[in-house]
This record gives sequence, structure tokens and C-alpha cells, in this order.
Amino acid sequence: MILSPMGLRIGARVIPCSVGRGGLSADKREGDGATPIGLHRIVGVLYRPDRVARPSPWARPILPGDLWCDASGHAAYNHAVRAPFAASHEAMRRPDPLYDIVLLTDWNWPEGLADRGSAIFLHQWRRPGFPTAGCIAMARRDLIWLAGQIRPGDTLEVPALPRWPARQAMARHGKD
Repeated sequence: MILSPMGLRIGARVIPCSVGRGGLSADKREGDGATPIGLHRIVGVLYRPDRVARPSPWARPILPGDLWCDASGHAAYNHAVRAPFAASHEAMRRPDPLYDIVLLTDWNWPEGLADRGSAIFLHQWRRPGFPTAGCIAMARRDLIWLAGQIRPGDTLEVPALPRWPARQAMARHGKD
């Protein structure tokens, strides 16, 4: 799959999506809000079993107490951790639906280098065209379809695009 100005292209299908509020970056840093340019592998699928059916045979459930460490320099930086966890982290089991299904990428993983950014996921968007903190987001129905198609090791290419026209692409493709 490849990110294009029209959206995320998988074969002949194009999925409208949004990227980080910081645009695309070849020099990703923790907290910059950018989506990292490069070739990324899909290394996992997570889902909320209390909200959605298992989207693929290799998907793992998000359980109460599942967190993601975003503490740059911590030994668990950019890894799944469990509560209680004192260092900076993000809850994976959110009250909103953004992380009901999450495709994990290998950005800065498995060895999380300090300040290179964590948690580049593919997940559900807040609303069409709304930017993320660096992830790639899309409509729930598209994410469910994608999670069913993806296999471990499939790649996501984020090329250096001159400008990310997210709002224009969303207008052409309609809204969720």
C-alpha cells in the first residue's frame, strides 16, 4: 500500500485518509505531529473485542490496562506496556472509537531510538480530513476492510509528497 495525494492506495482501491497535523517528514521527532516518510512494515493488528469483531485472524485484543509507552529514552519507548506504568504513555483502550482497530507499524520499532517518535498507527479518524498526531487515519469501514486484507510484513510506503492535500482529497471522495 502507498500513500498518495488521493489517499491510501491498495491495488486499485483508494482509501481517503488523513495524516499528521505536521504533514509528512523525513526527520520525524517525538511530538512533532508529523507522519514519517519511508517504507514501513505492518507488524500487528489490535482491536477492541467489546466493540468490534476480530478483523483478522492475527489480530490481538486491546484489554483494560493496555498502554503504549511514549516516554522518549525509556527502555519501553514505543512498545506496548501494561498498567500500572509510571512513565509517559497513551491508553490503548480509549473512550472514543479511534483505537477500536489499530494497525501497528514498525516505525522506530523494535528498538525505540530516543526522540524519533512513537506510535505510528493506522486507525479510525475523528472525522474526515481531521489531522492526527502523526498516524494515518481513515473511516471505520475502510479500516475494517484494510485490517482484513493486511498480512504480517505487508508494507506501507509514505513517499515524500510536495504537499498533503488531505481536505481536497476528502471533498472528492465524500465523507464517512
